[in-house]
Amino acid sequence: MSWAARLVQDGDGLVALFMPAGTPHKRWTETPHGRELADASWSRPTLRLMYPDRWYSIWLTWDADTFHGYYVNFEEPFRRTAIGFDTNDHQLDIVVTPDRRWSWKDEDVVAERLHDGSFSPELVDTMREHGRDVIRAIELGSPPFDGGRSGWRPPAGWTTPRLHPRWNTEPPAQWDRRLWAYPQTRDRRMSESG
Repeated sequence: MSWAARLVQDGDGLVALFMPAGTPHKRWTETPHGRELADASWSRPTLRLMYPDRWYSIWLTWDADTFHGYYVNFEEPFRRTAIGFDTNDHQLDIVVTPDRRWSWKDEDVVAERLHDGSFSPELVDTMREHGRDVIRAIELGSPPFDGGRSGWRPPAGWTTPRLHPRWNTEPPAQWDRRLWAYPQTRDRRMSESG
């Protein structure tokens, strides 16, 4: 998938991106011809906090001017590219309300990926380990789960971002642990080379 976003912050410990409602993005969609990337429109204002070397990003969302909550999206640690950032979604998520009640999301999808060999057992174990760390931070009310960013608003005059013209031609920055994480990819490469 591919998203357009506004860069809010880019520092050593944090990259923050903003996607207003209506931001164009490309989303995987099932069609009669198979899975294809289709045009989509982002549904609610989202501030995405990405931390170097972390296996997740934390999304803060709003319904108009009301803070909706947090969404912990488990994913590959991000890599910088010439046009933005690359990562890959790991399906598992934690949904967190403004008062810090949390629940796992899509555990069944992760179980399917593990069963069909898309995800390695080690990847799933590592995601759960990172999940336990995130849950501790949620329960303690550690930043960003302390509400300190819930009143954040984009600067006046920001327009809706657009996808970079090279969104589908820029070579991806591959994760160096992809063969460890995705057995089907490893097996496919071995069969192609052997």
